[in-house]
Amino acid sequence: MAKEVVLSGIRPTGFLHLGNYFGAMRNYVRMQDEYNCYFFVANWHSLTTHPDTRELRNSVNRVVAENIACGLDPEKVALYIQSDLPEIAELYLYLNTMAYKGELEKTTTFKEKVRLSPDNVNAGLLTYPVLMAADILIHRAVKVPVGKDQEQHLEMARNFAERFNHRYGDVFPSPQAFNYGTELVKILSLDGNGKMSKSENQMNTIFLADEDEQIRKKIMKAKTDGGPLAPNSIKPDYIENLFTLMSQVSTPDTVQKFEDDFNNSSEGNCIIRYGDLKKQLAADMVEFVAPIRAKAADLQANQDLLKKITRQGAEKARASGAETLRLVREAIGMN
Repeated sequence: MAKEVVLSGIRPTGFLHLGNYFGAMRNYVRMQDEYNCYFFVANWHSLTTHPDTRELRNSVNRVVAENIACGLDPEKVALYIQSDLPEIAELYLYLNTMAYKGELEKTTTFKEKVRLSPDNVNAGLLTYPVLMAADILIHRAVKVPVGKDQEQHLEMARNFAERFNHRYGDVFPSPQAFNYGTELVKILSLDGNGKMSKSENQMNTIFLADEDEQIRKKIMKAKTDGGPLAPNSIKPDYIENLFTLMSQVSTPDTVQKFEDDFNNSSEGNCIIRYGDLKKQLAADMVEFVAPIRAKAADLQANQDLLKKITRQGAEKARASGAETLRLVREAIGMN
């Protein structure tokens, strides 16, 4: 029985961080043994908001290296660069004829990008969801690991697939969001304001490329307070985030020790010592990140190996994309 197809991509803008790892990459490593996986670096997508491409090649290589360092096996998955698949561009063209200006202008991400960069409202930005749909549909993927901010785009991909099938005949399955049926680990910024970001709040984000001292400094500056006022208090988001991070990198007995300290603290009897918690978290985080950083650095230093890996991934992906395009052209009458 053929394995179901999983598809996910990441833009090569900024540096990958703990939120990317715990919210996505760790699941990808699990998926590669259970599904037919296509993972790609979305360098075309990056052009819509980052037209300066001088650092793009280095950024693409870094993302590929960090994905492998996190556990992706190029022999098990198709790990490729978006621009190495011209088949995506052709499907993007066909899907654009089924996308309407009004629905594209209503997308949340488009409105937000227009608000942030009113002088860079380009056609690629408007049709971003169409290119994302082409990324998914070129492999006829049925499972797409996405966060909340991408669910609207995935819904649009389903709409485009249905329109194509209605107009030309059944070619595409309906892609669905996928996360193993469990709550994704949500990693907040260390200042408690929103999620960790690849491009914003850099002193409040722990990157997979951070050196040991940077990690320690960032964690020791993380937002805390005076401690709970009553036993078994509900933790504020920024305190809960420290415990979430600790639960991912520290031993269970270490986590339990600080949980007990927090739960037994009250006004005038504060047992929890956030300074001690952050020192322990920093030490455990350094131990966790160091091997990922080292492996990624070794891969980035071996450009020939990275080229071989992405070329191999593109060959796998192009075989899949060519078969989809054959069906698409046949359905449309473009063969």
